[in-house]
Amino acid sequence: MTSVLRKRINQMSAPTQRVFSRPARKASQLMVQLSAFFSCFFVWPFTARFGRRWSIALASLIFSIGGIIQVINTHSLAAFYVARVISGIGVGMATVIIPSVMTSYWVDYGVSEHLGPTTQQWQIPIGLQLVPGGILGLGMLLTRESTRWLAKSGRTEEALQSLIWVRGGDDAEVRGEFAEILAGIREEERVTEGLTWKECLLPVNRYRFVVVVTLQIGVQLTGNTSLAYYAPQIFKAVGAGDQSLLISGFFGVVKVVSCLFFLLFLVERVGRRGSLLGGAFLMGAYMLIIACLTATHPPIAGQSLTSTGAAAVAMVYLEAMSYNISWGPVPWLYMSEIFPSRIREAGVAVGTATQWLFNFVFSQITPHAINNIGWRTFLMFCIFNWALVVYAWLFIKETKGKSLEEMEALFGSSETAIDVEKVHEQAQNSTAHAIEEKR
Repeated sequence: MTSVLRKRINQMSAPTQRVFSRPARKASQLMVQLSAFFSCFFVWPFTARFGRRWSIALASLIFSIGGIIQVINTHSLAAFYVARVISGIGVGMATVIIPSVMTSYWVDYGVSEHLGPTTQQWQIPIGLQLVPGGILGLGMLLTRESTRWLAKSGRTEEALQSLIWVRGGDDAEVRGEFAEILAGIREEERVTEGLTWKECLLPVNRYRFVVVVTLQIGVQLTGNTSLAYYAPQIFKAVGAGDQSLLISGFFGVVKVVSCLFFLLFLVERVGRRGSLLGGAFLMGAYMLIIACLTATHPPIAGQSLTSTGAAAVAMVYLEAMSYNISWGPVPWLYMSEIFPSRIREAGVAVGTATQWLFNFVFSQITPHAINNIGWRTFLMFCIFNWALVVYAWLFIKETKGKSLEEMEALFGSSETAIDVEKVHEQAQNSTAHAIEEKR
């Protein structure tokens, strides 16, 4: 939305100019990011008590209420800010439970090119956000609650039916998986009996919290969030000329397609650690190339897309592809895997809050960096990315193929380590008993 308004703002009416002046845009962005940051901690106990299904539904409802208020042309800056806070709460809650992907570039391009300088230029992009938000909330009415959460809550039969629904049928393999889930929960409760929130302070869990915090800081250090927030400005800075908004549209397509490709075909083949290592190295290389191209062939204001600009744009696309097969999706997956189920909501909440906090930091830094140090901004992100290669090599453990019960042994927990062999044995005995009862 910001890129559209920046292009037309001087042609808009005085009230609209006041609402979407530069300070107002910054404040609007700040409202969303900080309310999302604080809501991460609210949703943790809510999810633990009521489950993920209703947490997602509530997040969708809150987001939609904020979106509706924003779309209404109240002519009040205060009302718009309040609506941004409400939407930010919904966004923050949702990102604790599920990762978010934003693809608004084509909407921005469409309204910029085909609508005049009216309030519809900002109402349509904001209003269209209600579509995926509403679908997400309504979809929760058609799905089942988390199997593990139901089992932990003592709702065993509902948990079994949830797993059968997810797997698409009831057979011996599904029963075996369910028995292993139950056995894992019982063993986890046994070895952590009597522990409270102090479990978070155990050395192995402190390490996990440090990992998710630094991992989410690393996501921002890659520079891709900055590219996403300021795509049209970034593309102008590398020589895209007056086609920056159109090129930003394809930038969104590249991000979505590469992320889907990774999740469908690569995530269980490459592994978490390998994708983080490879992604950071490639992104650093592409950022270095962009820095060299823009330093040696600086873009000229008013000039159309040049061959050097096209090469720099291609590098930005490749950088986005590398991000979306590594540091885009993997940190969300990784931080949901490494915690025991007793403190998983807390771990994910802390990681997500870190993401929103540093998302805000880098969204404030990036435009100043582009304006003041130019091509050196890309060199800075190159250095950050290559530093992340070292970080991933030293601190990230491979979790591919590991069950939640096996994570304790992987992270060397002595206080809460689960006897995986015992879990498998209990699961096999439960499955055999269930088969005998059927006979």
